[in-house]
Amino acid sequence: MSRLSTDLSAIGRGGTLVLWLFTTAVLLSALLLFGVQPMFARMVLPQLGGSPSVWSVAMVFFQSMLLAGYAYAHLLTQMQRRWLAVAVHLSLMVGAALMLPLSVAKGWGNPPASGTALWLLGLFTISIGLPFFALAANNPLLQIWFVRTGHRDSNDPYFLYAASNVGSFLALLSYPLLLEPAFSLHTQGWLWSGGFVVLVLLIAGCAARMLCSETLPEHLTETAVAKPSWLRIGRWVLLAAVPSGLLVAVTAHISADLTSAPLFWVMPLSLYLLTWVLVFQRKPTFSHQLVLLLQPFAVAWIAALLYLGNRVPVLPGLAGHLLAFFIVAMSCHGELARNRPAPADLTSFYVSLSFGGMLGGLFAGLLAPYIFSWIAEYPILITLAVLCRPKTSNRQNERLFWLTTVGLAAALIVSGYVLANLPNVTARQLDISVLGLAALSILIMRDTRKSAVVVVLALTTIHLSQTREGHTDSMRSFFGVHRIYETADKRFRILEHGSTIHGAQQLVADDGKPWVGQPRLLTYYYDGGAIAAAIDAIRASKAAPLRVAVIGLGAGALACRIAPEETWRFFEIDPIVIEIARDPNRFSFVSKCAPDLPITLGDARLTMSAEQAGFYDLIIVDAYSSDAIPVHLATREAMAIYKSKLAPHGAVVMHISNRHLELKSVVVNIAAANGMQSWAWNDPLFGINLGQMMYPSEVVVSAEQPEDIGSIAKSDRWTLTAPDTSKRVWTDNYSNIVGAFWRKLMLSTVHQ
Repeated sequence: MSRLSTDLSAIGRGGTLVLWLFTTAVLLSALLLFGVQPMFARMVLPQLGGSPSVWSVAMVFFQSMLLAGYAYAHLLTQMQRRWLAVAVHLSLMVGAALMLPLSVAKGWGNPPASGTALWLLGLFTISIGLPFFALAANNPLLQIWFVRTGHRDSNDPYFLYAASNVGSFLALLSYPLLLEPAFSLHTQGWLWSGGFVVLVLLIAGCAARMLCSETLPEHLTETAVAKPSWLRIGRWVLLAAVPSGLLVAVTAHISADLTSAPLFWVMPLSLYLLTWVLVFQRKPTFSHQLVLLLQPFAVAWIAALLYLGNRVPVLPGLAGHLLAFFIVAMSCHGELARNRPAPADLTSFYVSLSFGGMLGGLFAGLLAPYIFSWIAEYPILITLAVLCRPKTSNRQNERLFWLTTVGLAAALIVSGYVLANLPNVTARQLDISVLGLAALSILIMRDTRKSAVVVVLALTTIHLSQTREGHTDSMRSFFGVHRIYETADKRFRILEHGSTIHGAQQLVADDGKPWVGQPRLLTYYYDGGAIAAAIDAIRASKAAPLRVAVIGLGAGALACRIAPEETWRFFEIDPIVIEIARDPNRFSFVSKCAPDLPITLGDARLTMSAEQAGFYDLIIVDAYSSDAIPVHLATREAMAIYKSKLAPHGAVVMHISNRHLELKSVVVNIAAANGMQSWAWNDPLFGINLGQMMYPSEVVVSAEQPEDIGSIAKSDRWTLTAPDTSKRVWTDNYSNIVGAFWRKLMLSTVHQ
């Protein structure tokens, strides 16, 4: 060997240069690997109606490709000729680089009415499959290359796994907080591509260092350690599957109540990655025994949150779910770190982890929506997390354990009584029994089998308790869970999506007799409310039958706003919603008011684009994903589509009622960007009667001229609103969910 090779070998064995080289390569690879996930999911989101299931399916794709990358890395490490393995991987990286910059594959077509998840998996594979696969292999491959350099730290390379997860953690945090608000998707794609090219050079440097090592380190020899048993490998898989499935379930739970956007995707994923960082540190930040002690409390807290639902304010509820998930994931990942193998079996270990991660994601992201009619995967995975606890007979700190247990049990029960006595809270004795069961699970958590039984009882009670108000039906699709139930007094039938009511029909008249005739309009559509006022004003200004497009069907209530000789068409993305609205045994708005109502199935951005230009006098955007309007329906490009379909002097009505996001300024700005003025309903409390199912609403009407909207322009209840030039206009390439969330929070604080 040449003197240069000898010098490089010496540096590889003991110098800091190789340590920095490998750490930088692992860190950058992880940054790119996890940075592309929210970025590309954001690119395809408009084609799927903003559904929270987009991220769930995306997670299945990422976890599956991670498994494929780890398996490929494992095969490369088995090659006898190391230079050949290097040549293969560098060729793969260069080939992936030639596919850049990132973009959604052309000619893939529109999503089908059924099988949307499989269609989305295919789109991800064609668009970013090769670059992601190449990146997925880097973490285990670079670690084994580092071991083969003979570096003084190569006997325990798992700190590089922690470094990888640090990079992943930083990528996910920086995306919604820095990259998404600051750069368009186009610019993000080019920045990512530049980082990929730099990574190819770093990996080439790592390969050169590894190839200069003359001998195989002793801890990589076949005789160094016994191979792990299949039972041990199975436990690795289970311990990886449970947190992975929980990640998907928690993310879907959060996104359904807020909005499907990178901010709410990356919060659980960032915590998930942080647990890997913490457990694989050389000196763990948290004692594993402490985490195991906290896990029962986390399980009990999740049980309480699932039962109380939207009775818990959004921020405490969000924080509670995330904190409990973090503790449960830490307990499982801590067990994995405690049982990690010697470096000789490093790649086998990672293949097992990725296989478990894929299984958890498949269960929560693909199978559960078809198996269950409610979000059953969340409590099921929590129960499995209890079963993942190690057997222990250690009774140290017994007094502290019991004191803490009794204290939390008391706190849970007391909080139940407090909630039951707060105004507008319907918590009753069943709340207390559920909280008591959750607290009881803490008391006997030392016995895994018994504790699992109690947790199952508590979570089953939570599900059964949802029937306490006459629950009649539950249906689930790619776009969420729809529940139909009757109120306790049997006066109203409710359609609920996620935690938000999307329709209500009165069954019993005020005199106690069954309701007959045309259904009464309730919720946001009652007489005198903002939506009704907007329709009436524009109808009066036209003095002719209207041609109306409505985005979002719900229970079909707006069908009863159709006047004689008018032409209305509804656009709905969820086939289950159409089934519900057309079924007179569930809701009779459509059957009694417009039995031949034309409904177009599919995402409105795509289906409306095919509509005749200049046809509609009025377009009503009333589309929800639980409590959030899909972001892609509130962009400059979306408003341009609406405007192009308007007849002369037409108007757009956007219903933006939302508990968590301030959307008025967003709508006003996108309208202004298309040369339109906007009037906002300034009297949300007018005519409301919560006991009669009449809800406050926020509505914005946009048109080119004041005369296009008739009396709205002169009404005291509507305010001409100027665009906010301090805020960037939302586009398909740019949105700022963090800003909208913060503005709503500040408005709520001021009103309090």
